Amino acid sequence: MARQYHLYAKFTRVWIPDPEDVWKAAEITRDYKEGDPVLHLKLEDETPLEYPVGPKSNPLPFLRNPDILVGENDLTALSYLHEPAVLHNLKVRFLESNHIYTYCGIVLVAINPYEQLQIYGEEVITAYSGQNMGDMDPHIFAVAEEAYKQMARDERNQSIIVSGESGAGKTVSAKYAMRFFATVGGSSNDTTVEEKVLASSPIMEAIGNAKTTRNDNSSRFGKYIQIGFSRRYNIIGANMRTYLLEKSRVVFQAEDERNYHIFYQLCASASLPEFKELGLTSAEDFHFTSLGENIFIEGVNDAEDFKKTREAFALLGIKDSSQSSIFKVIAAILHLGNIVISSERDGESCHISGDDLHLKHFCRLLGVELQQMQHWLCHRKLATTSETYVKSMSSKQANNARDALAKHIYARMFDWIVEHINKALHTSSKQHSFIGVLDIYGFETFEVNSFEQFCINYANEKLQQQFNSHVFKLEQEEYMKEQIPWTLIDFYDNQSCIDLIEARLGILDLLDEECKVPKGTDQNWAQKLYKQNSGSAHFQKPRMSNTSFIIVHFADKVEYQCEGFLEKNRDTIYEEQINILKASQFQLVADLFQEKDDVVPAKSSRVNVRSAKTVPKAPNKEHRKTVGLQFRSSLTLLMETLNATTPHYVRCIKPNDDKEPFSFDSKRAVQQLRACGVLETIRISAAGYPSRWTYPDFFSRYRVLLKKSQMMSADKKLVCKNLLETLIKEPDMFQFGKTKIFFRAGQVAYLEKLRADKFRSACIKIQKTVRGWLQRVRYRKIRKSAIALQRYGRGYLARRYADFLRLTRAAVISQKQYRMVRERRAYLRVRQAVVTIQAFARGMFTRRIYYEFLLHHKAMIIQKSVRGWLQRKKFRRARDAAVTIQCAFRRTRAKRQLQQLKIEARSAEHLKKLNTGMENKIVQLQRKMDDQSKEYRTQNEQLVLVNTSLGAEVNKLQKQLEQVRSQQGEGGQLTSLQEELERLREELQEASAQRKKLEEEHSNEKLGLQQRVEELERENTLLKSEKEEMNRRILQQSKSIEEDDSSLAQRESSLQAELDQERQRYQNLLKEFSRLEQRYENLKEEVSLAKFHPGHRRNPSNQSSLESDSNYPSVSTSEVGDTEDAVQLVEELGVEKAAMDISLFMKLQKRVRELELERKRLQVSVDKMEELARSKGSEAKSPASEQETADLAYNNLKRQELESENKKLKNDLNELRKAVSERASQNNSSSELQGSYNLLLSQLKAANEELDARKEEVLILRTQIVSTAQLMERNEHIQESNNVPELNSKEPVDKEEALRAYHGLCESKKLLEAQLQSQSRQHKDELEALHTQIELLKDDILKKQEILNYTSSLSPEAQVEYSIQQEITRLTNDNLDLKELVEKLEKNERKLKKQLRIYMKKVQELEVSQADAAQTNRPRPELCRQVTVQRKEKDFEGMLEYYKEDEARLLKTLITDIRPSTVSATVPCLPAYILFMCIRHADYVNDDQKVESLLTSTINGIKKVLKKNEDFETTSFWLANTSRLLHCLKQYSGDEVFMTQNSAKQNEHCLKNFDLTEYRQVLSDLSIQIYQQLIKVAEGIIQPMIVSAMLESESIPSLAGVKPMGYRNRSSSMDTDSGGPSSYTLEALIRQLGQFHSIMREHGLDPEIVGQVVRQLFHCINAVTLNNLLLRKDVCSWSTGMQLRYNTSQMEEWLRANNLYQSKAAATLEPIIQAAQLLQVKKKTTQDAEAICSLCSALSTQQIVKILNLYTPLNEFEERVTVSFIRNIQNRLQVRNDPPQLLVDTKQTFPVLFPYTPSALSLETLHIPASLGLDFLIRV
Repeated sequence: MARQYHLYAKFTRVWIPDPEDVWKAAEITRDYKEGDPVLHLKLEDETPLEYPVGPKSNPLPFLRNPDILVGENDLTALSYLHEPAVLHNLKVRFLESNHIYTYCGIVLVAINPYEQLQIYGEEVITAYSGQNMGDMDPHIFAVAEEAYKQMARDERNQSIIVSGESGAGKTVSAKYAMRFFATVGGSSNDTTVEEKVLASSPIMEAIGNAKTTRNDNSSRFGKYIQIGFSRRYNIIGANMRTYLLEKSRVVFQAEDERNYHIFYQLCASASLPEFKELGLTSAEDFHFTSLGENIFIEGVNDAEDFKKTREAFALLGIKDSSQSSIFKVIAAILHLGNIVISSERDGESCHISGDDLHLKHFCRLLGVELQQMQHWLCHRKLATTSETYVKSMSSKQANNARDALAKHIYARMFDWIVEHINKALHTSSKQHSFIGVLDIYGFETFEVNSFEQFCINYANEKLQQQFNSHVFKLEQEEYMKEQIPWTLIDFYDNQSCIDLIEARLGILDLLDEECKVPKGTDQNWAQKLYKQNSGSAHFQKPRMSNTSFIIVHFADKVEYQCEGFLEKNRDTIYEEQINILKASQFQLVADLFQEKDDVVPAKSSRVNVRSAKTVPKAPNKEHRKTVGLQFRSSLTLLMETLNATTPHYVRCIKPNDDKEPFSFDSKRAVQQLRACGVLETIRISAAGYPSRWTYPDFFSRYRVLLKKSQMMSADKKLVCKNLLETLIKEPDMFQFGKTKIFFRAGQVAYLEKLRADKFRSACIKIQKTVRGWLQRVRYRKIRKSAIALQRYGRGYLARRYADFLRLTRAAVISQKQYRMVRERRAYLRVRQAVVTIQAFARGMFTRRIYYEFLLHHKAMIIQKSVRGWLQRKKFRRARDAAVTIQCAFRRTRAKRQLQQLKIEARSAEHLKKLNTGMENKIVQLQRKMDDQSKEYRTQNEQLVLVNTSLGAEVNKLQKQLEQVRSQQGEGGQLTSLQEELERLREELQEASAQRKKLEEEHSNEKLGLQQRVEELERENTLLKSEKEEMNRRILQQSKSIEEDDSSLAQRESSLQAELDQERQRYQNLLKEFSRLEQRYENLKEEVSLAKFHPGHRRNPSNQSSLESDSNYPSVSTSEVGDTEDAVQLVEELGVEKAAMDISLFMKLQKRVRELELERKRLQVSVDKMEELARSKGSEAKSPASEQETADLAYNNLKRQELESENKKLKNDLNELRKAVSERASQNNSSSELQGSYNLLLSQLKAANEELDARKEEVLILRTQIVSTAQLMERNEHIQESNNVPELNSKEPVDKEEALRAYHGLCESKKLLEAQLQSQSRQHKDELEALHTQIELLKDDILKKQEILNYTSSLSPEAQVEYSIQQEITRLTNDNLDLKELVEKLEKNERKLKKQLRIYMKKVQELEVSQADAAQTNRPRPELCRQVTVQRKEKDFEGMLEYYKEDEARLLKTLITDIRPSTVSATVPCLPAYILFMCIRHADYVNDDQKVESLLTSTINGIKKVLKKNEDFETTSFWLANTSRLLHCLKQYSGDEVFMTQNSAKQNEHCLKNFDLTEYRQVLSDLSIQIYQQLIKVAEGIIQPMIVSAMLESESIPSLAGVKPMGYRNRSSSMDTDSGGPSSYTLEALIRQLGQFHSIMREHGLDPEIVGQVVRQLFHCINAVTLNNLLLRKDVCSWSTGMQLRYNTSQMEEWLRANNLYQSKAAATLEPIIQAAQLLQVKKKTTQDAEAICSLCSALSTQQIVKILNLYTPLNEFEERVTVSFIRNIQNRLQVRNDPPQLLVDTKQTFPVLFPYTPSALSLETLHIPASLGLDFLIRV
């Protein structure tokens, strides 16, 4: 006790009772000492509280668990096991982490979330399948897997008991459990047993579930479903038992409740044509469905549910007629409730109107007589000892009888449906074991409790007793297994309560006796109960009532009202009404009410739960069994079944009564936890040693408490013992088992406290050291700063002193300089005065001299000006004359140029040139106009100056003249002066006239230029507007082009996605085909074993090809084509071109199909001609001549067909030439296209030449036929001539030979004439085509001229844009047309070649048959190659020849018996090369049967080998060889697409006679199947290693911590005897991947395929790892994130080391890398939330939230992720459109693509080792 009081110290957290929240958390604020009356506490809201403590009345409060233990998966992992700890743990998990499942020992607690969760998908089933129960998070699938594994391991039947209140989710849990069994235990054959098991759920929900106030889909009955399994643990059948259907709901529903769903479903579908006869309307119109006043359920569509119900009926094999009868019965019940029973006046009788519509519907639907039913609904028959009489019933009695009849009919129909469901689920094969799922009502208590609640609680008492004993038994087994001293644990035994109910003279016994009493009443029965059971501790009488009683159940006290007990127990129904129904005209209605003999159930030998008192025997058969007796019998049978099985418990909890999602009501939860036995489990566990640790886990967790000396021991068990003896002084608090350490309650919390204290002290020590170091660092910084300050201070003082010295020296220097300047200024003043005086004197003398020179200079200037004026006058006169001459000449030349420009202006080229430089000309003209205006202004100024100067000069001359006249009188000089004056005046007039003329010309030119400028400005404005319009169009076109580019990019991506989807769909179909093929073979083997007869029966020879494993006929797959080739072309050409080519390909394919049909038709006509010729020849010729005639007729027909085909090809060729010439003429401007056109013509000519060559070959072959026929006739004539005289034989022979030669020449002449005619027709056609081309070229020139005129009016930018668009459009259309035409021509050419090969083959067959006829006596003919004229043996190398009978030997050696190790030292894919060389030889000798037989046998042989040996090495070996054989068929097919990388020699080795496209498709499909098998084998090898290697192994030692684990840490399904499951390390996983990679590289598998295999395996690793991370709380921690990140980096490093990083395999690890980073990043602030949202782009929202909810701290120093942070993350990620799927699909496969990889190996250099034993092959 002292130790217990010691725990109540300061800061300890406790739980105290609370009236609202049941339990409230508090913290101790003062240490508690023994005897203290109060405990000082502080609530979570900091409110102080004094909690009274007493030894008896109020004990110490419960202690809280450490935070690290809160939210555990298993409640038994809690250190303190009590009610508040359990409630708090469930609440935290449910509200904060949204986890609805929690373990409580062997019990799974399931809380109803009232919300659809995405945790039940098939991927979740896959994740839980095969896992141990404690390894994954709690789930209903984990319980189901546990039951399934224990059934398989222990060979013992299992049961899953699902219980809980109405609305707790029992039905849904049971449904998911059955879904799990249906998925993992699917039937071995293709029957639908598991589908039928699941289909029973919607039917039972429709007829047995209803809406209540607590649940919208409440099960109103209990059911136990037994799912049967075979010896291989596959589902083979099922059986269902039901208990206590709530029949009263048929006739009564409380407010806001509904009747059974089937009624509303049928009413919702009443408008369907097949239900018109039921006479139904809305459910509101019927009494039985409208009592609850609400006929609808939110979110439920009754009509849709009814469709599912009908589909389930059909799936279970219930016929439409039976379904119709069931629906009639249901409708009749509704009509029965609407029958109006009217009371008579006396009140003692009643009647029903004969016109009652509902009565008529009721009788019509059930097929009974109306009058009888009308009578007996209101009357009853009473029988006495002497007589029987009929008595009327009152209205109330009749209504009760009517309701009883409705309940009885529904109950019988319910039983009939259950019986037929069991028949549908029944199997004839022997059941090896079963798993039962019990979905039964939980403990119920209401305000008014009646007979139904009594039976439900009675059943729960029995189940609780079985549960308690099982838990006690498991505890005992655990202690005994661990060899721990066993002390008896006292647990609650409710046997006395069960005896009170079922023992002799118990409640049920007294109830049955009272029912037998004629006038028994509920009050009398209550009095008997008071009298009989008053001494029982479990029975009480209420104080205020005499018609009720109280039973003290294990969960609570329940008061039952006695009213109605007798009536419900009797379940009275009048026999007269039943007899009427028995006489129904409908067989199903009559069968419903036929009595069945009671069957006494067989007693089980394994019954653990027995009553203390004897159970009364059943009453006699002549007395009808009561409901209570029936329920007790069925319950006894159920308990015997459960006791004979291993039970698994699921307890469903209803968190609130308002059906709100994720809302937790503590009061309601505690009530249910007490009622369902969870707390009893906790109590039993807490009474012993609830906490259990394995020695390694305990050592890993608590080794921090050890000293270094204690850890040196190698025995971990001894170390743990020493540690515990040191830490825990009381030895009773723990026990040491064989593999585990057992602790009492609270001890783990104490150890956690010690561990936390140890860590805390270590942290304090670390903090002390770190703080000291920080202070020392701070001191050093301060000291360093002080020294620096001192240094800077001293420097400052030194600098101040230096400045003082510097200033003193400067002052001295300044004084010295100042004195010097003062003296110097005085000196300079005196000197300046002297210099000034000298300067003035010298200037006066110099100016005098200057004036003299100036006079002489002016005289010289006057002379110079006069002389210059005279010369300028002479120059101007000469210049004016020259200008006049130049103007005249230039005017003449300008007129000529103007005429020339007018001519040129009419041409388009000149207009184009003018338009090209229009803007420049405008600018030049503008500049020219400005220059001329400037010149005009300068000329005006010059003229004004000249006029002014001339006027001044004239005035001056006139003055001089007047002076001269006055001074001199001579007349001669005056005359000369006058003449000079006149001359000057004339010159002045001429100058003025010239000026006016220039002004006029200038004004005219200026006016013209202005007009021209205006015109140019208008044109410029127009061009600018056009330019802006074109720019706008260009912008729009650029935008549209960008949009087109984006749309093209989107289309390209969408096409790529569609291509991947189609490839994936095709490969899935191949996988399904291989599965069905395997299934077909298995069935065929079973049939052969079942119908085995001795002896050997041989199939017909023509049946071998039909029954081949390839399933690909040689002709019927022509529509399929070479799919892989098309895919390869798509990859090479791009999406757009590929789309175009695919459309062309479809057209060509259609043409091929038409030609194929034509070939078949011709083949049929040939066969008919052969038969006709054979029948005619048989009358007149010998057998040899008949064959000859038939062959000749066949050859003639083939020749005619060939000629007609040649004509068709020529016509097609002419059409093609015409079309190409048209295209070429339309695009004559493109030299590049003209070159391509010439190239195409050259190709067509080459093809024509080849056709001519083939025609010559036909002529030669025909000549050979004629010569062969002549030779045969000659031999016959020689044989006949032996019997004729020699003299008479010579002449006729010569005549006949001459006649034959003449006929041969005539035929050759005809052929040559026909050839000449065809050539002449060809030349005529070519001539016509050339004429047509000329006409087209003329038209094209006109069109081009129009386009040129149009483009010339556009701006330069618009011209460029327009021309580019036109060119692009033209080239695109031409390329499409030319490509289509070329492809069509190539197809026709190939067809012609095929027909030529057929003809050559017939000729060779004829030669071979002749050779065989000549060599029939040889035992084994030697192989020979038939060589035609065109073939030379030396041209064919790299072939292998074999006999036809050696084919089986070849395949046995190369396929069946070969081992990959035998050819490991040779060339990779050696078998593929050898097989292809044999195929080449068969093609060389033109043997189609040999080719077909070899390829078909090869494919079948590979399939058989892979079925026998499903190991990785063999599968990889044959995948490499199959793909190599496929590549060889492509490489040597002759198709140009596959010949680009071939050498010249390899091109010579191409196949000549056969097109093996269809077999390439078959091999491609086979390669895909082998690839899928390879992935399956590899995943099966690495899948068990992934979780252990990626999540559990410690790649970084001592990083992971161990948390306390509960009961489920080690599941009972684990095989502990064998040491448990083996663990794998990361090195082992990488080593295995390396082994896979080396095997594939050694076998020569293409690197691209190797990369795809690795990518698929890495996806599997990512999916399995991430799924386990999302379903395991124990691995969602920081240390696991560190380990996981290290592991993924190692995987990436392995990819880089093997050059596989570019295979997209690393990208598949991105989700798990982000999950590891999510575990490591901070998860507190808003910035952290933003970082997480941007970081986790590869994870869905659900996955991110799930990981955050699962994140678990490993110690107290880490913090949990808060709910607000998770909600913040959810809000930020709402914009994402993530799929609702939580887990990654582990079965997802990427579509595989086999890229074409040609081989550089030359076939002729291939060496075949002698060890293979292929000496029968002959190298050719």
